[in-house]
Amino acid sequence: MAVLKTYARLWTDDLDQAPPLLEELTGEQPHLRLAFEQVALAAIGNFLVIAGPAEERARYSHASATVVVDDLDALLATLTSAGAAVTTPTTGGPTGRFLYARHADGAEIEYVEWTPELVRRIIPG
Repeated sequence: MAVLKTYARLWTDDLDQAPPLLEELTGEQPHLRLAFEQVALAAIGNFLVIAGPAEERARYSHASATVVVDDLDALLATLTSAGAAVTTPTTGGPTGRFLYARHADGAEIEYVEWTPELVRRIIPG
């Protein structure tokens, strides 16, 4: 199992206001933009901007980062052996599969296994 990318999560009311500054800071254009349930997301460099009404953003704010891995099943075995607790079981989403886990130290992370097409498009190979 390998970590392919890690995103710092940024929370905003308006998804269109965040990209210009992040594009300037990273020198990159958004490489991912999508809607999921009642929030909208944009990935720029190593930032994942999450926008929408505050009550909807709050449903996801317990995770401090989004980590993309190449094998969610292998990750789950690693997390379990390290005493982590899965707080949201493996679920399908617009980019592949994801789960949320709380590490033994209390940190909570969203882990995502992207579709092969996204990996080919976004991860330098």
